[in-house]
Amino acid sequence: MKPEPRTDLSAYRAPWWLPGGHAQTIWPALLARRHFGPAPQWRRERWIAPDGDFIDVDHASHAAHEQAPRLVLFHGLEGSSASQYAVAFADVAAERGLAYAVPHFRGCSGEMNRAPRAYHSGDFEEIDWILRRFATAEPQRPLIAVGVSLGGNALLRWAGESGEAAASVVKAVAAVCSPLDLAAGGHAIGRGLNRQIYTRMFLRSMKPKALSKLAQHPGLFSAEALRAARDLHAFDDIFTAPLHGFRDAEDYWARASAKPHLARIRVPALAVNALNDPFVPAHSLPRAGEVGARVTLWQPAHGGHVGFAASLGAWGLPGHVRTMPDAVGHWLLAHT
Repeated sequence: MKPEPRTDLSAYRAPWWLPGGHAQTIWPALLARRHFGPAPQWRRERWIAPDGDFIDVDHASHAAHEQAPRLVLFHGLEGSSASQYAVAFADVAAERGLAYAVPHFRGCSGEMNRAPRAYHSGDFEEIDWILRRFATAEPQRPLIAVGVSLGGNALLRWAGESGEAAASVVKAVAAVCSPLDLAAGGHAIGRGLNRQIYTRMFLRSMKPKALSKLAQHPGLFSAEALRAARDLHAFDDIFTAPLHGFRDAEDYWARASAKPHLARIRVPALAVNALNDPFVPAHSLPRAGEVGARVTLWQPAHGGHVGFAASLGAWGLPGHVRTMPDAVGHWLLAHT
């Protein structure tokens, strides 16, 4: 039986059996229950991008009224529609009768994209194209969007860049556990235990993809330097930054960060960040005076990185991850 959903995460506290940010990050991603209804079924659609490349969009197949809001989820680094948070949001969408879609960033759907580029944390032009295509295709549906981690930074970067024009596309947006200061997050994930756990995990999939991109487009970067990269700073310096028009990793992190643009947001926007997120340092998070009047900040003490588990079953185990999608979904729908 599903527990009563939360409508606000400001005072969220993790179960007693998940002490600390690392446990609150890893357990929910691997072991907690993701859905209470049927597992989502997906219908995949390929969209051709303005530059001739493509992305793959997964549409949840559950029933939704033709005028019900559409929820679009932008996934995190190396995420997909199979990520635990994407499945949990699909469960929320099915329960509330919302249309739901997960557009995959280039190269994240299981098939390498064609162009000599991939995706990055500040790709607001890609966000703009995707959201406008949804809005144009279904003008009768109110459009709401959530971005998780990298996807949330890109979404808020778009909202800040768009200013007043964002309201003609979406009703509201939300970012969950997003590194809004990319330099602070990038340096944090490259140190100590973070480096041993999360950096290794990300590079395990990012390096082979980068080398596949090099096979498509010989001469893009040095394969030897890429193989030698041991942290995200080095990877971004060799691959992400130069392929997407940035001078180096520091230039990329500075120009792609959403935090300096939050005061320019003119559409209802929510930024959720746990203060114990292992690789989004609390000191780097925006304060109330640094954001626009339409921006709401939820910064609970607990939650980890996209965790926010709640107890379920004997002794609270294995727990579930519907808490955050329920609360964020409620907030977004309140603005439709």
